Formats: sequence, structure tokens, C-alpha cells
Amino acid sequence: MTATDPALTALSQSWCALSLLHGKIEAHIERALETNHGLSMREYSLLDVLSRQHNGPGGHLQMKQVADAVMLSQSATTRLVTRLEDRGLLTRYLCDTDRRGIYTDVTESGLALLAEARPTNERALREALDEAAKNPELAPLVRTVEELRVPA
Repeated sequence: MTATDPALTALSQSWCALSLLHGKIEAHIERALETNHGLSMREYSLLDVLSRQHNGPGGHLQMKQVADAVMLSQSATTRLVTRLEDRGLLTRYLCDTDRRGIYTDVTESGLALLAEARPTNERALREALDEAAKNPELAPLVRTVEELRVPA
């Protein structure tokens, strides 16, 4: 392939369209969450991931797993956890079986805020997808997102 190869150009254009769609969706959801609940998308995502933990085997995530789930570095995730802990939305504690491990749980206040924010997140996502579907370059990507079924 060369820099002027039509396939490369098409691939680059597709990547740009996907990036544009992601940016538009993220910006729309971010505004809705911040305006209505005082949460950033990253904060919402972190609360959402941590709220899905359970007490069974493998039910609690280590910080690296949390960082991977919210697509942040471990240090950025730790700073985010600290901010949410300072707001009373999270709590940290030592792992019973490995004193080096630190787990994080969502507090009752955090769960209540997350429950309030979930419909806002869903509504903002729907709005952003509907708006993007009006753009002929983004419409095929919107259809793909809507049809995608992620295995549980």
C-alpha cells in the first residue's frame, strides 16, 4: 500500500467517521450527565462498572481491571476513584485474602446517583445516535451500533 492507495484512503475515512461518531456521542452524553447530575462520563462509567461487582468468586475488580474497563491508565483511575471517594460515592477497603489488594465499592449515595443518571445516559445516547443518523457518512455506523449485540 502507498499513501495514495484508494483502500488506505477509504480505511482512513472510515476511521475518521467512527472517531467523529464517538466524539459526537461522548460530547452529548457528557453535557447531559454534567448538567443533570454533576458527573463526567468517566465518573459515570466508573460508577457503572463498580456497581456491577458482586460478592461471589472473582466478583470484585482490582484497580488494573477497573482501569481496563473504563479505558484509563491505572494512575488516572486511582485519581478518579479518589475524587469520587471524596464525594462520598465510593469507598475503598483492603482485600481479605491479599492485604496488598485494594477494592472499591459504590456507596449507597453512589448507587442512588447512578440510578438517577442511567436514564439520562440512555436518553442522551439515543439523542446523539438519532442526530448522527441524519449524517449520510455516519448513518451506516449508527445502524451498526444499533444492531450490535455484545455477548454477556
